[in-house]
Amino acid sequence: MSMQQEKMGFAPDERLLIVNADDYGMCHTNNLAIQELLLSGAVSSATLMVPCPWAKEAAVFSRNHSHLDVGIHLTFTSEWPLYKWGPVTRDDSVYTLVTHEGFFPETSFELETHADAAHVRKEIFNQIEQAIAWGVDPTHLDIHMGSLYGLTTGKDFLETVFEACQYYELPLRLPRRFVGVHLLSQVALLAKKRIRSAEEKGIMIIDDLYQLPFAPQANETYEDVKQQMMAIIRGLNPGISEILIHPSTITSELDAIMPYAAKREMEKQLFLDTDIQDLIAAEGIKRISYRQLRDAQRGNNI
Repeated sequence: MSMQQEKMGFAPDERLLIVNADDYGMCHTNNLAIQELLLSGAVSSATLMVPCPWAKEAAVFSRNHSHLDVGIHLTFTSEWPLYKWGPVTRDDSVYTLVTHEGFFPETSFELETHADAAHVRKEIFNQIEQAIAWGVDPTHLDIHMGSLYGLTTGKDFLETVFEACQYYELPLRLPRRFVGVHLLSQVALLAKKRIRSAEEKGIMIIDDLYQLPFAPQANETYEDVKQQMMAIIRGLNPGISEILIHPSTITSELDAIMPYAAKREMEKQLFLDTDIQDLIAAEGIKRISYRQLRDAQRGNNI
């Protein structure tokens, strides 16, 4: 922990925070909300779902606003029943990654069970290369639905992800501690092994990862969600923490895709809320970005 922080010019006991907007490019509604948050500085970064239908719109915005941090949200699942996407690898050379319909599976369990490591590797590199071809300068990598971590069966693909991190010199959302997540004992052992491997390879990773419950709770209000987020912020440990959010707005498009539009709207409002911003300042937490981790990994002085 301290070595990474010192590499970036921070003391080891400082609390550093990245706020990342996931699912950029998933749909047009997401794009508009995330772009507003990026431009206002409410979030540190967003991560692009390259295989999704509105990814190119997000990528073009990123190309035209290259000072804003956009990473790649490596995507190997397609979770919504009536809104689907599949590999950017357009031939049948990654056939273990798709269902009989040609889309990614809905769950990480299906992906872990059926995917061939060589096919995963090909699709990882093709997703990153597609983003770069659209003009994105990626700041980091993370993984949609955690599908490559091996969390459900213990079959992970992280060493392949590490290969991409080294090739493109990018940091990774790999937490040293899985906050609030119960890991099976064999998965916990594997996670420790992979964390050591990432460190040995010089890949910058994070210490803690936080998110709100994905689905809305019964009768949940914005004030409830806000209090949950404030409790997370107060409880941040020394080190590099990431809070991931899924911001959007309520539109007919989003309503047609998922049942969680209201929760997505609440998550959009959180980091625009002055109470949240004031709390971060009052707690002495320093906002940082994945670009700083990337610069440190590449040996650049900050």
